Amino acid sequence: MAAPLATELDWETANNEFLAASLERLRLLLRSALPGEPVPASAITAAAHAVERAEQAGPVPALVGLAQRLGLSRFERDTLLLCAAIEFDPGIAELCASIQGTPHATFGLALRALPEPAWDVVSPRGGLRHWRLVDVHTAPGQALVAGALRADERIVHYLKGLNYLDDRLDRLVTALPMDPELRLPPSQQVAVEEAMAGARRGTVQLAGADRASKELVAAEVAARCGLLGYRLPVALLPTGLVEVDALVRLWEREAALLPLLLYLDAGELDDEQPAAPITRFLDRVQAPALVAARESRPDFGSRVVDVEPPTPAERVAAWRSRIDAPSEVVDPLAAQFGIDVAAIRDIARDIARDNADPGQIWRACRLRARPRLETLAQRLTPKVGLEDIVLPEPGRILLRDIVAQVAQRTTVHERWGFGDRISRGLGVSALFAGPSGTGKTMAAEVLATELNLDLYRIDLSAVVSKYIGETEKNLRVLFDAADTGGAILFFDEADALFGKRSEVKDAHDRYANIQINYLLQRIEAYRGLAILATNMRTALDKAFLRRLRFIVEFPFPDLAQRAEIWRRAFPSTAPVAALDYERLAGLQLSGGVVRNVALNAAFRAAAEGTDITMAVVLAAARVEFEKLELPVRERDFRAD
Repeated sequence: MAAPLATELDWETANNEFLAASLERLRLLLRSALPGEPVPASAITAAAHAVERAEQAGPVPALVGLAQRLGLSRFERDTLLLCAAIEFDPGIAELCASIQGTPHATFGLALRALPEPAWDVVSPRGGLRHWRLVDVHTAPGQALVAGALRADERIVHYLKGLNYLDDRLDRLVTALPMDPELRLPPSQQVAVEEAMAGARRGTVQLAGADRASKELVAAEVAARCGLLGYRLPVALLPTGLVEVDALVRLWEREAALLPLLLYLDAGELDDEQPAAPITRFLDRVQAPALVAARESRPDFGSRVVDVEPPTPAERVAAWRSRIDAPSEVVDPLAAQFGIDVAAIRDIARDIARDNADPGQIWRACRLRARPRLETLAQRLTPKVGLEDIVLPEPGRILLRDIVAQVAQRTTVHERWGFGDRISRGLGVSALFAGPSGTGKTMAAEVLATELNLDLYRIDLSAVVSKYIGETEKNLRVLFDAADTGGAILFFDEADALFGKRSEVKDAHDRYANIQINYLLQRIEAYRGLAILATNMRTALDKAFLRRLRFIVEFPFPDLAQRAEIWRRAFPSTAPVAALDYERLAGLQLSGGVVRNVALNAAFRAAAEGTDITMAVVLAAARVEFEKLELPVRERDFRAD
């Protein structure tokens, strides 16, 4: 609105001088319309010259700039000034009342008193009414030209030099983050260039699962185009034709006055949801717009730009530009946490402020990348490490291998170039197979402890749905949220999700197979660590087993392993009397059941005020046998 070299104060002064000259000319024109009070033509001419001089003396005044941007004629411009002048000068209302009997501006008064009158100013397609610059209030039976005109409040403030987003839009949109010091990585800079080129010709789709990266790209596009970027969720779009048209006109008006870039966020839109309100809006809006979608859609336009998160190498570069730390610290951060450069900047600022050590930096990244899965999963708090689990040595070796593969992904994929050869299977997936209670959940906790990551146990009751497409939708949300790498996904009883594909006999079979195929694809594409546990390995689809990186067997523990499990079942601080672990190992119980027996025995001893004795443990074990309907031999439970 102001000339580039003019200060805000210079523009405000010049704009006020222009408004003062324009109001003086308007007063003379209105007085000339009063009967019996002639105004010399020379005075009106002199006032018009004063307006021209004020218009040309400095930066473009608000009224002139508005008329230029919205294509208003000189008569429409003068009519708008007449409507706004009543807010600026009470004397204008008195003049209006003297001329027509009402203290309001009207089209009839404008046509009578202002130069170069044109009837199209009254038309709904005329600039004043099309852009909602004025509101017309007519009483029943009153002529349109006699209806009271009132300038839109936003426009009144604009003419006085206050340029802010209309309150009606302010409730719908949020500003995109703007940081001139933030440098996007090269891959996203390419997306910015493509989006800028496409936006000059119309709407552009930003496609990708990473919402934060799309917002950063959109903000950079807005900044480089000299626009203010605002995000509008598609859920807030109106559905009615009249409401959509009103929103389009309001947005286009604001885009001309501020100017604006629209970032229409359709990332949460399902394929099954109707896109008609969105396409209706996009078909009508004639202002720069970007549409963010998880996957490109033909009904959103043909210009598509793919936006991906920063690559691990780009994250390494971003970390090194922000913190002074060795590769041993930076590389694991970049490999594990797929956060954007803005998040890296924020964490680096906190690090500098708090003088954080590497462990604190890792925890900060872990919290930043923590997915929001409250409705689909339960976050577990691991309390065990590799030394706490009793497992045959082959299984322990595989657990160490899983930890190593997760920790060394940067070395193998980036430095050694394996990531350039493969596009799928960059994450790590493992199957834990074995009877109930043999340590599968505990092993998942062990990995979470060793890797210092969050562990989420998937709630199958929330994920699996009887409605077609709902299970895939829930899994997509699950994997997308966890793809930043800050969590381990643990699918207990995975055979309920990853069962065998069947012969198609009806529509149910067809959709069930589609669901399994989708799960196979997502597991293979997932970049984090996914653990699946099952009691029935044979129930899983063979194609799924082929896609797994590791299969760890959890057999029923043998005698020596059961003895060790019993030794570890009681904390060192518990008042344990002399227990015969070898005899307890003779009970055919899995590790999970042993832990239940130990806990029940502790509560019984606490209630009786005694130590945890052999008799107490055997009594608790007998109860567990009866609960599980296992054969009970009396001699196995006698303490003597």
